[in-house]
Amino acid sequence: MIQDGRRPTADDLLVRLRTTPDAYPQKLDLVRESCLVIELAEAAYRSASFLDDRILGPATRGAWLTFDGVLDAARRAADLRPLHFIFHTGHVGSTLVSRLLDETGAVLSLREPLPLRTLADASDVIQQPESLLAPSRFDDLLEAQLRLWRRGYPATSCVVVKATSSAARLAPAILTRGATRAVYLNLRAEPSIATLLAGANSALDLRGHGPGRIRRLRARVAAPLDPLHALSIGELAAMSWLTETLNRQDVLARFADRVLAVDFDAFLADVGSGMRRVLTHFGLPADDLLAARLAASPVLARYSKATEHAYGAALRAQVLDNARFEHQAEIGRALAWLADLARRDDTVASVLAAEAS
Repeated sequence: MIQDGRRPTADDLLVRLRTTPDAYPQKLDLVRESCLVIELAEAAYRSASFLDDRILGPATRGAWLTFDGVLDAARRAADLRPLHFIFHTGHVGSTLVSRLLDETGAVLSLREPLPLRTLADASDVIQQPESLLAPSRFDDLLEAQLRLWRRGYPATSCVVVKATSSAARLAPAILTRGATRAVYLNLRAEPSIATLLAGANSALDLRGHGPGRIRRLRARVAAPLDPLHALSIGELAAMSWLTETLNRQDVLARFADRVLAVDFDAFLADVGSGMRRVLTHFGLPADDLLAARLAASPVLARYSKATEHAYGAALRAQVLDNARFEHQAEIGRALAWLADLARRDDTVASVLAAEAS
């Protein structure tokens, strides 16, 4: 059971924050100015597809600690490892790449840590009256998270955080600090839209992220945009792809020396070569034997977000073919929406041209 207050568990976790990933900062509460720190073993990191509230349960031991206590612990954290990131445009194999990195035995993978999403949301209003955080406080909290994510186990050569797609908008704030490197995965528009429409919960996911994404898109394009409620599900998928692809192109242009672009279809066509590029980019050993072992990993035969389910390149291709058949009209609407917006806006036209090259 999660404990509150300054009980022995809280004091113990505060000390352990300085030295071990077993004390994990799971959640930030900006209203209470507190951080939920829980006990999380190395095996739990490896098994978790999402480090959000799905990792909490009746047996979870943890405590809410003050921001000031956590900031102090982060400043005192020692024996830190290099920290890198996986950014992506959504449903483009980022969890698979993260799990393949697990197979090296040298990487501690953090998949979709909840504080990253909280800080990304906070960054959107940091200069607005409604912001709960002063800019300096935001910077301190981000720096503290980055330091705490850098703690590792004895075999950890580096830590790699896999962000949610929408949290990738925080990439510039992250990449301006230290020597952090990143890979940024994507798909071209049509396969990405088909993938988004194939999911059982695609409508909920797209609508849930829709308000934030269309606000970000409206800030980038000059042409008028239809309101969110007027978009079909296919057009909503196209808007989502465009918003995240704009962010990706901006990050690649600004941090070309530290961000590796990875097309997921090309990656799947030669996993060994793709992983060799990723490992080399992160400064990890990337010999032919390791690349061959990763290309033959059982991870490739399981669904990365729910490993109890079989999956693989052939089944993925079948799922996409089915989506193209079942959602043909919506995919057509999506591509037409992108083409129409490109005719009316030079920024969108440039994005489509770059993705087609």
